[in-house]
This record gives sequence, structure tokens and C-alpha cells, in this order.
Amino acid sequence: MLDQYLPSRINSGPWITGWSLFELRKLPVDADFILPICSIGTDYKQLLDLGPRLLPPLFHEAMPGDLQERIVAQILRCFPKYGDDVGNASRLRVVDLPTAPLEAVSRPRVLAFSVDTAVEEHGPHLPLGTDTIQSYSVLRELESTVSGFEVSRPLEYGQLTWGLPFGFSIDLTTDLLTEYVAGYVDAVTEWKNPESVYVVDVHGSITHRQAIIDGLIQSKFSNWAFRWLHEPLAEFASERGDQHAGGVETILVERVAADLLEGNWWPGREQDISAGCMTLEKAIELSPDLVAFERHVLDHGCNGIVGDIANYHTLDADLMFERMLQVATTDVEALLNGKATDGQQAGQNLW
Repeated sequence: MLDQYLPSRINSGPWITGWSLFELRKLPVDADFILPICSIGTDYKQLLDLGPRLLPPLFHEAMPGDLQERIVAQILRCFPKYGDDVGNASRLRVVDLPTAPLEAVSRPRVLAFSVDTAVEEHGPHLPLGTDTIQSYSVLRELESTVSGFEVSRPLEYGQLTWGLPFGFSIDLTTDLLTEYVAGYVDAVTEWKNPESVYVVDVHGSITHRQAIIDGLIQSKFSNWAFRWLHEPLAEFASERGDQHAGGVETILVERVAADLLEGNWWPGREQDISAGCMTLEKAIELSPDLVAFERHVLDHGCNGIVGDIANYHTLDADLMFERMLQVATTDVEALLNGKATDGQQAGQNLW
């Protein structure tokens, strides 16, 4: 199922999560996009006939009441160009598929998924879905080694700020994200009846992570754990000023598949990439004023990276992956043993 969705090569296939910011910018100004709304049991293959340039689906069962209407309205505020509601509405086609019955399934011991900002620019050389790619590299490793561990489909929208001035990024807002997570957990646990739920992400916003935890708390399901998978990587990332789409994320995505990096940019144009990076300090300074942020981006030729691409050369991808895997393994072992973990915290280190 997930092989039909998770990208294996950048800038190919129908899902825009596998495409880079710079390639999407090359599309004609009137190129349209499709936002599917379907059941949580709908096979990704069934959505491919809707057309090219698919956004990640939203799930009917996870959006009770008017939540679907409010989420779609927010997506239209952001995509493909932040703040251009009218233009976005003319380019983004919402396809609302009928609700489908859910087939009977066996009860997993642990049901796992990520809540990442999969529609978020990651500079010229990485796909929008960079965060999900990293999360699922860990979850699929656990699935291959832990009995009764099942990987479910991801929730692909979340809270973000830095990507908005560059376009092709979606900020779901924390309130909407909390409701969506709660609705998804209620729906998927009613369907699959797991013993426990394990939720992860790698996205850096602490408000995004707190919204996930708030959604888990608000859900009807109590046996869960959450983990920010980049929490054990602070010494390689935030402490080196490498926050978003820089060396850390580049090498971790490369570890999954070298074809997920845009060869026209990496590694041959590393100096060009470096020249367009923004520092963490500048990003934090500009975050409260997105108009000023966008003006700075245009004036200084910023490419969407907040970090240090040269950090790549000082990193060990296997070491970092093992650290992520180890904290996740510890969390899952605790869930299987019926014990609470410290993974209920959003993580205090700024990403």
C-alpha cells in the first residue's frame, strides 16, 4: 500500500510530496493540482486515476462535523501560493470521493503512523515530503523486526511557518491539526482495534508537535506514545545551526535512497545551495512577519533551506538513524509492556 505513495525518486510520479520546490516552480502558472478526500481504507492506487499532481489525501472518517470544510479552506489559503485564496481556488481541484466501507482487519499490537508536514518546501534538492520519508524509514524498520507492529498511512499536514513565503507549502494551523489527529486516531483505532498506537514526526516546530500530543489526548484512545524522532539528533542539528533541509536532512534522505536527491543540484551545486541558505537566527527574526519574510527571500535569493548544507560532510547517517531507531524501539517496547514512556513530551530543543 505505502509503496504506491511514498516516493522512491525525486521529481517523478503523481504525488507532489515527491517533488521539489524548484521543480514545482517550473510548472505553468495555471497548472492545477488535485486534493483527494477519501476513506482511510481507500487504496492509494485508486486515487491515481484522478490525474497528475496529487496532494496527500484527507480522510473522511477523521473529519467529523465541519472539520473538512475548515481544513479545505485553510489549504486553499496556502497552496500553491500562500495568501492567494482566489488564485489557489482556481488551481486546486478538490475531489470528494464517496465514503467506502472498511474491510475487516486483524488487531495489531502496535499501530504506527507519522504526522508530518509533507507539503513543505525543502529547498532545491529535496522533496516536499522529506519529513515523512525520514519518519517512515524508522517505522518500516520497526515493522520488519517487531512482531505485531503495523504501519498505517500517514497524516500529511501540520503546522509550519518557514515554508509559506516560498510557496508550495501548507500550514494546517495547530487548532485544525489537533482536531484532525484526534479524529484520525478515533477512526483508525475503531477500524483496526489496536492494542496501542505509536505516533512519530521529524518536523521541527514545537507547536506542531504539541498539537499532535493535544490531539492524542483529546482522542478516545488512551494507550499511545509520541516521539519526535529528531530529538536525539540535537548535537548534529540545532547545536550546529542546521535546522531545515540542510546537511542533516540531506544525508538522512540520501540514506533512504540516493535517487530522492535532485542530481542537478546535489552534490555538484553545493556552493549554490549554500549561498541560498538562511540562518536560524534570521528565520526566527522574520517568522512573526511573513510579509517581511517573503521580502527578505526575494531580496536575498533564499532557497528555502534554514541551516547549513556543509554540515553534511561532518555527519554519519547510520549513526543518526540508529539513534532515531533506538528511541523508537524503546518507546515500542514500553508500549508492548504496558508501560508509559517519556515520549509524551513534544521535545524542548528547537529544531
